[in-house]
Amino acid sequence: MQCLHYDKTTLYMENVALSELANEFGTPLYAYSYNQILANYKRFDEAFGDYPHTVCYALKANSNPAILRMLAKCGAGADVVSGGELFFALESGIKPEKIVFAGVGKRDIDIEAAIKIGVRGINVESEMEYEVISDIASRLNRVAPVSLRINPDIDIHGHPYIATGRHGDKFGITRDIALSLIEKIKQDNYCDLVGIHAHIGSQIKEMKPYTELANYMASIARKALDTGHRLEYIDMGGGYGLDYERALSVGINARGDDDLAIDPAKIIPIFIEAIKDTGVQLIIEPGRALVANTGVLITEVLYLKKTGNTNIVIVDSGMTELIRPSLYSAYHEIVPLEIRDAETMVADVVGPICESGDFFARERKIQHVGRGDCLAVLTVGAYGYSLASNYNARPKSIELLVRGKRVKVIRERQSLEDLWDE
Repeated sequence: MQCLHYDKTTLYMENVALSELANEFGTPLYAYSYNQILANYKRFDEAFGDYPHTVCYALKANSNPAILRMLAKCGAGADVVSGGELFFALESGIKPEKIVFAGVGKRDIDIEAAIKIGVRGINVESEMEYEVISDIASRLNRVAPVSLRINPDIDIHGHPYIATGRHGDKFGITRDIALSLIEKIKQDNYCDLVGIHAHIGSQIKEMKPYTELANYMASIARKALDTGHRLEYIDMGGGYGLDYERALSVGINARGDDDLAIDPAKIIPIFIEAIKDTGVQLIIEPGRALVANTGVLITEVLYLKKTGNTNIVIVDSGMTELIRPSLYSAYHEIVPLEIRDAETMVADVVGPICESGDFFARERKIQHVGRGDCLAVLTVGAYGYSLASNYNARPKSIELLVRGKRVKVIRERQSLEDLWDE
């Protein structure tokens, strides 16, 4: 996380000491780096050179309105998977023609809204969904812009819960079905095939899957063009991985590392080389890669205990604030807000939730801590707040945006009254 550094022994995000945020706003809290978000977007955008493209941010990663407005001003498009995300994208200022509507289970009401609004493309994830989209467009007497989501059967060699492009996964259609629909849509007066799409999974850390994807998608696109479709874009999806393990090393004056697993400047040219002869625009859908390394979760130590040979550190946040460790056994660095001359300890860092799976780390080596100390859980800008819940009647945490020395509240902490009223 390049937005983090220790100034001597104090942890900073940009020019703000995180301990000051904990003191002023309480814990748990999420803090995001404004300048890191901008730098991440610019890094992807500039990798295209002058090739026509749209960087469609995947709202599922973090849909805070302030962050969406930032990206909209940068020129980003949006990858949305629900009517709610479609609404958020539009409210943030993203133009309909820069929105691609994905999702394996779209409701009729959301498909109708997307057609009326005029989104760039609506992904077709099954033969039945194509029929539904066509029927709705016919009833509206409109032409629906559709994109075929292809399942290319490419293994990303990652966690099975975040692999989406293998045969047997619920997402997308096979090549044979895609070729059949290419022919069928050509005869359809109410659907226009404008795109070819794939998203093969998350946390991809090697080049091979992207190379395979680029060539596969180019071949499908050529078939669509040869059939007479006026194809506008090829959407290669997202999945650009981060190395969560090297976010920041604890040390006096230590600085955060570049934790993106593969430089976009290496991936995007492969996509362009594969499709440039088609003359169509290139779309990508980064989510995690734009926001994960911009956010931290600050949490306070409540209690310490020992069970058998296991040291247990109980903090005031848990799976209600960050469920990824419980859901995927995901790794997040946990570092102190203040470095002290103290021994390290090996401990389980756990939350207060009434579930045995409520933990941030198992047998993790951390600085020795005591009651009232604060820790930062790193790389939580993606799939942190967006997966948060009110389980155990816990109010959701405050969100802050740090820009240089300035701090802005971009979502207030929920109160107990808020929970009751909902």
